[in-house]
Amino acid sequence: MTKGSIRLLQLLSMMLLLQGCGRNVVFTDSQSMPGKTWKLSYIQVFTIPVKDTVHSNNIIFTIRTGSSYPFRNIWLFVTTISPDRKSITDTLQYELADEKGNWYGKGLGDIHELKLPYRKNVFFPVSGNYQVNVQHGMRVEDLKGVYDFGLRVEEAVKK
Repeated sequence: MTKGSIRLLQLLSMMLLLQGCGRNVVFTDSQSMPGKTWKLSYIQVFTIPVKDTVHSNNIIFTIRTGSSYPFRNIWLFVTTISPDRKSITDTLQYELADEKGNWYGKGLGDIHELKLPYRKNVFFPVSGNYQVNVQHGMRVEDLKGVYDFGLRVEEAVKK
């Protein structure tokens, strides 16, 4: 085998591997925070295009913070608006670190990434665009140390 054909085979193998990893991902988006600060007025808006009203889904938030994040937890105000303009608002609290300051999730250097489960086995009742608005609910206006915030929808795997 030539070097070129070996590289082509490696590339094709990698593409197949990556394609298999994200098979159940319906939607994913992440938004960076300017200056690594989540301002209270900066509402994260995610628009999820939904065609499948049959399968159940899991909705997960992701947050990446740095060591300058001053708290162990985060409060979120989440409003979901369906295509037929019905809305649901939730107030959520997530723990990001334990009592000793050890961060949950995975980290590399200064950055800590954590998946925050929001809803499991959700059926979208109508097709169309669902809007999810997320605002931090901490007692400070400028929440320092937040690098980005994301939303991921995965088709629920049946066991």
